[in-house]
Amino acid sequence: MKITFKDAAKADAIAYLGFEGEAVPASAKSADEASNGVLAKAAEAARFEGKSGQVVEILAPAGSEASRVLLVGLGKEDKATDRTYENTGATLAKKLQTSGAKTLDIVGAASVDASARLALGARLASYRFDNYRTDKKDDKKPTLGEVAIVGGAVKDAEAAWVRLSATADGTELARDLMNEPPNVLQPETYAERIKELESLGLEVEILDEPAMQKLGMGSLLGVGQGSVKGSRLVVMKWNGAKDKKAAPLALVGKGVTFDTGGISLKPGASMEDMKGDMGGSAAVVGAMKSLATRKAKANVVGLVGLVENMPDGNAIRPGDILTTAAGKTVEVQNTDAEGRLVLVDVLWYAQEKHKPRAIIDLATLTGAIMIALGDEFAGVFSNNDELASQIESAGKAEGEITWRMPLSTTYDKQIDSQFADMRNMGGRLAGSATAAQFLQRFIENDTPWAHIDIAGVAWRSGKNRPMEAGWASGYGPRLLDRIVADNFED
Repeated sequence: MKITFKDAAKADAIAYLGFEGEAVPASAKSADEASNGVLAKAAEAARFEGKSGQVVEILAPAGSEASRVLLVGLGKEDKATDRTYENTGATLAKKLQTSGAKTLDIVGAASVDASARLALGARLASYRFDNYRTDKKDDKKPTLGEVAIVGGAVKDAEAAWVRLSATADGTELARDLMNEPPNVLQPETYAERIKELESLGLEVEILDEPAMQKLGMGSLLGVGQGSVKGSRLVVMKWNGAKDKKAAPLALVGKGVTFDTGGISLKPGASMEDMKGDMGGSAAVVGAMKSLATRKAKANVVGLVGLVENMPDGNAIRPGDILTTAAGKTVEVQNTDAEGRLVLVDVLWYAQEKHKPRAIIDLATLTGAIMIALGDEFAGVFSNNDELASQIESAGKAEGEITWRMPLSTTYDKQIDSQFADMRNMGGRLAGSATAAQFLQRFIENDTPWAHIDIAGVAWRSGKNRPMEAGWASGYGPRLLDRIVADNFED
C-alpha cells in the first residue's frame, strides 16, 4: 500500500471525515456546495449524524473526477483518539480494498498526528498474505493501491509518518513470519530471513548447534533435539546511540517454529496454529527492522532462539534433567512447557555477552494467560516498576495494550524439584505466574527485566479489529518501538 500526503483531493474515491453533530462533515462543505447540495441530501437520506463508525457511500456528483464519495463519522470530537483515526483509516481501506477503486483520498484529519494515524490504519488494514493462493478470482483481488491523506501541513504530516511507517514495516514483517507455513519457516530458513535485515544496517550473527553446544545451552538444544531441523540462536545488533559502547536494551523472543508439544503431545484440534508459537521472536525481529528503518538513536540488541519441538525418538522425555547455559538444572515434567526452556538460555546469553541495561522478553508462553486476559491484553511480569510502567504507557499509546501480573516468591514452591534445581512446570494453578517465576531465576544482578506473555494476542480473529486482516496480528513491533522511542533514545 502506497501512502502519501497532499494538499488537495483528487482520487477514484474521496472520503470526508466529520464529527458527531455535523449534518454534513465540515471537511465536505466545499464539495457539497460544488454539487449543489447533493452530499447534504445523501447524508439526510442516510440519517448520517457523524457517529463513530458511520459510513455513507454515494456515487460522486456530476462534475466530480471521483467515482464515489464517502461521508465518515468520527464520533464526538472530544472523544477522538489515535485509535479513532487508525480505525477509521483501516475501515475505509478494507471497505475499498477490492472495490475497483485504485486510489483513495481521506479529507478531514484534525491534526498532523491524526493524519499519520489515518495512514497507519489504512496501511495495516491493507495487509494480505496471499503467497500461496493460486485461485484468486478477479473480484477478490485488491485494487486499492494508494491512500492519500489530504490536509494543510503536508511536510509535518510526512515527518510524523516516518516513525509510524517504520513500525508498519515491522508489523508487516512479523505478520509475514507468523503466517508462513511451518514446512517453509523452520529454524534454519528463519535465520536466513533474519540475515537479510543486514541490508538495513543491522549486524546479524547466527549461532548453530555446535556453537551453542560449546556454550552449554543444553536447555534450548534439548527442546530442538527431537527435530531433524537444526536449532539456531540469532543475534541482531543496532548501535544507533551516540555512545556506541553504551549498554543496550535487550529484546528476547521465543521462536518455536512449530510446537507439537513433543512427547507430551498436544491435542490434534487446532494444532495448525502452533506454527505461530514463534510469535515472540516475530515481534522482536519486526521491532529490530522498525528501529533500523528509522535509524533509532539507541543501542538495542535483539536475540531469538529458534527451535522446532517434535516427538521424535530422540526427543526429550518427561523426567529428563537438562543443564542450562547458566549451569542450573531443570527437571522436565512436561515437554510442552518448552518455551521457557528456550528462553532461559537466550536470556543467559543476552546477559553474558551484551550486559544489557534492561531486558524485555516476549513469548507465546502459556495458555493460562489467555484464561486470565483473553485476547485483548498481553500479560506483563516484571522485577522493575519503572520498566513495567514504561511498557504499560507504550502499550496504551500504540494500542498494543498490556496488563501487569504478579511475580512472587510464593510461587517458587510450585517449580521446586526433588531431583534438580527446578522443574519446568508448576501445575495448573497460576500457570503464567509460575512460568514467569521460572524465567526470573535466570535474571542476574537485579537487571531490570520484563516478560510479556503474548499467547492471547499474537494471533486472533480479525473480525471487529479494523487494523488486522485475520489470524497473525503482528503484535509487538509497535509496542517495542514506542518503548525505545520514549525511554531509550538519545
